[in-house]
Amino acid sequence: MKEITFKINGQEMTVPEGTTILEAARQCNIDIPTLCYLKDVNEIGACRMCVVEIAGARALQAACVYPVANGIEVLTNTPKVREARRVNLELILSNHNRECTTCVRSENCELQTLATDLGVSDVPFEGEVSGKLVDDLSTSVVRDESKCILCKRCVSVCRDVQSVAVLGSVGRGFTSQVQPVFNKSLADVGCINCGQCIINCPVGALKEKSDIQRVWDAIADPSKTVIVQTAPAVRAGLGEEFGYPMGTSVTGKMTAALRRLGFDKVFDTDFGADVTIMEEGTELIGRITNGGVLPMITSCSPGWIKFIETYYPEAIPHLSSCKSPQNITGALLKSHYAQANGIDPKDMVVVSIMPCTAKKYEVQREELCTDGNADVDISITTRELARMIKEARILFNKLPDEDFDDYYGESTGAAVIFGATGGVMEAAVRTVADVLNKTDIQEIDYEVVRGVDGIKKATVQVTPDLAVNLVVAHGGSNVREVMEQLKSGALADTHFIELMACPGGCVNGGGQPIVSAKDKMDLDIRAERAKALYNEDANVLTYRKSHQNPSVIRLYEEFLEEPNSHKAHHLLHTTYSVKPKLV
Repeated sequence: MKEITFKINGQEMTVPEGTTILEAARQCNIDIPTLCYLKDVNEIGACRMCVVEIAGARALQAACVYPVANGIEVLTNTPKVREARRVNLELILSNHNRECTTCVRSENCELQTLATDLGVSDVPFEGEVSGKLVDDLSTSVVRDESKCILCKRCVSVCRDVQSVAVLGSVGRGFTSQVQPVFNKSLADVGCINCGQCIINCPVGALKEKSDIQRVWDAIADPSKTVIVQTAPAVRAGLGEEFGYPMGTSVTGKMTAALRRLGFDKVFDTDFGADVTIMEEGTELIGRITNGGVLPMITSCSPGWIKFIETYYPEAIPHLSSCKSPQNITGALLKSHYAQANGIDPKDMVVVSIMPCTAKKYEVQREELCTDGNADVDISITTRELARMIKEARILFNKLPDEDFDDYYGESTGAAVIFGATGGVMEAAVRTVADVLNKTDIQEIDYEVVRGVDGIKKATVQVTPDLAVNLVVAHGGSNVREVMEQLKSGALADTHFIELMACPGGCVNGGGQPIVSAKDKMDLDIRAERAKALYNEDANVLTYRKSHQNPSVIRLYEEFLEEPNSHKAHHLLHTTYSVKPKLV
């Protein structure tokens, strides 16, 4: 590759051809401010916060899109540059709802941080503001136009990363806004509720619909038994809200905090994930041996489920009929657990802590009710849990490590890796291989389905006579590519497909802690958080295969009889239907 030599603030640098000034500056520890920039996703030079001076040039240039050239001299800290950035920032702030102290993004807002860093303490420009609408009709995402800074990150993420494209720019100049088509609500378009727009928004223009007060009300109601379950990816992200390094598992402290919040029982969604593998693995074996619809596709990701129902409904027969681990756990709590403890399911409130905003949509689906009771009553995100802990004045970092409550708190390594892309696939293969071979296979780290490549294809020899062809994809655009391959017949010899709506899987879900665009330039949060899950699988948990979970074995013996039994189908399986792209 051709090398380019230039100067930046008097320092000579040599970088590969095509490197932008912004990228080169970071290599020599020079921080150029950005707002609209999102690495590999939104590189449009729109906000003009990253302007720099090129010696001899008349106009300032946007560093995020300006490639270095031989012999140029870049200046990032001249009076002209500082003044331009300040004025640009003041203009942005003049059309921004500055309720910073009460905003959900306070102290984690890129605009607020820039104002502090650049010393902007007053906004001299006053007048009419352009955006006033607050769209809160979606079950998952709230859109506040009064805080939108028109950076277009959400537009690019929704269109290019998720391949959904329900957000776009309308109007020009002062009337410019980011909206769904025809100024409809997100509830009325083909939004899949994934929340990727939220975690990539630099300000508070997009946020999850909060259900915190509903949880507090349930805990305070003496007539209710309130049970909480936590998804595997939550333990890999929650610590970031309390200053722990990314990739730190805080399972024990999270469990202790949940007890102190007042929940009657603290259970693990991983138990439901183990049950999912029992049901889904049996379903897969049945389809392979009995000529069922193949490839079978996982049904754990609610964003992905809505994606297929909206954009590829003809492929619904390929979906596993299993409910997600969240709803399997909820259905079992309101049947098996309720019966064993003499609790009327109507007096039970099941709360889930999820890395996912689409789970808020999932818990309201009519298909996910059993005998008239919703499997799960309330779903809150990792971020909402962190706010509850802070509101309760619990000193999270000083909590002792505690275990989940018995039975529904017991899980395996196979369940915990559900939170990373490829994890559901690996967990299923571990059990399917043992069942078909009728032995305890020791080589169970299926590295071929791990990692953050957008689409992974592999063949695993599960028995001497059966080679299973697998596909794993994450992120809407990769999911769409797989679905197009399915439609074309290119995957006719594939047996099993794992699809997740969010890039990297649940560890990077729309309800996880928000990481700034600047930090995303230096590390891959998908891989970092996944490390916490794979470490628990390999080094912490006693069992690493779902069918070895003693509590799951007991559950089938005492209650469900066997995987895919009539009772199991009644409680743990569901159906899906076509969803409109536009209401």
